[in-house]
Amino acid sequence: MPNTVLVVANETLGGRALIDAVLKRHEAGDARFHLVVPRTRPKHGNIIYDEAVRDAAQVRIDLALGYVGGQGLKATGEVGDPDPFTATMDAIADVRPDEVIVSTHPLTSSGWLRRDLVERIRAEAGLPVEHVVTDLEREGLPFTVTLAVANRTAGSDELLADLRARADDDPARLFIVVVPQTSKDGRAVATARAHLHGALERLRGEGLLAAGMIGDPDPYDATMNALQFYKVDEIVISTLGQVSSGWLRADLVERVRKTSNLPVDHIMASETAKV
Repeated sequence: MPNTVLVVANETLGGRALIDAVLKRHEAGDARFHLVVPRTRPKHGNIIYDEAVRDAAQVRIDLALGYVGGQGLKATGEVGDPDPFTATMDAIADVRPDEVIVSTHPLTSSGWLRRDLVERIRAEAGLPVEHVVTDLEREGLPFTVTLAVANRTAGSDELLADLRARADDDPARLFIVVVPQTSKDGRAVATARAHLHGALERLRGEGLLAAGMIGDPDPYDATMNALQFYKVDEIVISTLGQVSSGWLRADLVERVRKTSNLPVDHIMASETAKV
């Protein structure tokens, strides 16, 4: 039977130290990996949208599984409880791993370490637990992350062409698509998810490693929450033309540019076919 390794991570998922630890297990012999990512409460917006919170964690899982799958690793993943200890113990009960890897920020910035997470897991689980520290501010990520924000233009030819060109320039690039829902009612959520599905289907059809989430109805809040959830290198905001775009009338592009201190490109695109 292969050795089963449970990996517990959130913001540090994708960091070089964690990737090295996983590859070391993989190279040592037949191992399979199960990833659990606890849900994170967003900081922006007046209402917490459960689907968006779950999507945010699922994006990490989808990108991680896509990345390690390309390295020949066998892996599965799940979104866990917001409490990382509960998420870990639930996963241990489900998958019965042989060992656990917990990835955190350094002590000075890790809420998990301030709650003594690693030692609590060791004491409760009775399993070997390796603690991997990843300093994303110092080390960065081993790939470029592009955040694309769009709604009615999410599946447009113009946005697809732009993102495909970025991938051609830098093959070590991941794409995160955020589609703000237009309101909190069920139909708006379904429409946003349909736009997201169409965009991801086109991007993946081009061979791009992409995942996505629906977000807060306010596109600024949706973008800021995404920047809280993920370490991003650049942002692409796709809108309709000046006359039709409420996002442009609200000066979204400049507001994000000033707040994020990241490169922000604006794409004017045609509306995706209605869903």
